[in-house]
Amino acid sequence: MEYVLIIHEVEDYDAWKKIFDDAAPIRKSAGELSYQVLKLDNNANKIVHFSKWTSLSNAKAFFESDKLVEIRKQAGVKAPEFIYLEQLEEGVL
Repeated sequence: MEYVLIIHEVEDYDAWKKIFDDAAPIRKSAGELSYQVLKLDNNANKIVHFSKWTSLSNAKAFFESDKLVEIRKQAGVKAPEFIYLEQLEEGVL
């Protein structure tokens, strides 16, 4: 399985979340299968978006597209860090 971990600060969480939710159909059509949104415990505007993708090439094409660059600007995203991950192992304890 392939995953993407994005860490970024947003100007306003509620404004960002609306744009994030509105983009669900294009994220799904690009290959996002599931996601989690988390925040740092001491900063509500520091967001972590962790998602499962059909492939890393689909994820990279989506996140690096001009369309997404513009959407991030509209959403008030500051300096996103993208980490593309391939699963090696999974377990339950």
